[in-house]
Amino acid sequence: MINKLKKHITEYFVGKEEITENLLICLFAGGHVLLEGVPGVGKTTLASTLARSVKCDFGRIQFTPDTLPTDVMGTEIFNMKTGEFEYREGAIMHQIVLADEINRTSPKTQSALLEAMAESQTTVSGVKHKLPQPFMVIATQNPVEFMGTYPLPEAQTDRFMMKITIDYPEESEELRMTKNMLSGKTADTVESVITSEDVMKIREQTASVTIKDNVIGYARNIAEMTRNEKRFALGVSPRAVLALVKASQARAFLEGRDFVKPDDVKAVAPFVLGHRLSLTSEAKIARENKDDILQKLIQKTKLPL
Repeated sequence: MINKLKKHITEYFVGKEEITENLLICLFAGGHVLLEGVPGVGKTTLASTLARSVKCDFGRIQFTPDTLPTDVMGTEIFNMKTGEFEYREGAIMHQIVLADEINRTSPKTQSALLEAMAESQTTVSGVKHKLPQPFMVIATQNPVEFMGTYPLPEAQTDRFMMKITIDYPEESEELRMTKNMLSGKTADTVESVITSEDVMKIREQTASVTIKDNVIGYARNIAEMTRNEKRFALGVSPRAVLALVKASQARAFLEGRDFVKPDDVKAVAPFVLGHRLSLTSEAKIARENKDDILQKLIQKTKLPL
């Protein structure tokens, strides 16, 4: 079922297979994903293709500087006939939510997603509203160097299980993409391969994948290395360790195993930890590369016996 889903998505989203795999890891681990890339490389196409492939209710929020928190969470409107306030759902009340260009809106509106991403619920006028399951936020952002962008605060980026960067396609990929467009094979024509109920069952199976204490310790040791690295302004949080463990379970499940190997942790660590780290001022002046530092720390961390 999973191989069929993966193959189906890659037919419509033309890009590296690793991108699709990491997206599925986040879906089955119950996490959220941040997609980064220049405009037009297929971030929105990937999100909508996934939603249609798994037959989930899909909602899209196009973030702009004037987007309000109530546009995301919903609001209460007074009903003249009944004399009572009624809740009008916001764009967040969907199973898979595309938060498009999230770093083009204000920090106040960005923060409207925090409760939904952490607790799968939203609170409006003191009333809690549960979100439909399976729930997943796929946020896209343009590089922070672009005009009109607001850097996401640490509290926001820490809610995303992974950050996946989509680069320009290679020549063969771009030619295939063009042929798909000419033949009418677009994200709008995607048919479902599995159901949302199947996703929930897979999530249960993923959570039951065995991970031994020494492998958990290995994940924690990688996190500790980032906390002791002087070139990082701040090490990763305990939430990052939990996300690393869950992502490792999902990768093992995708590989057809019911146990986690250290290689699973090593494979997902750059995508789970990279966006949670920031360089010190001195490291920025020295033009250090954050991803290279993290990769060396992962290589230096002693593997469990």
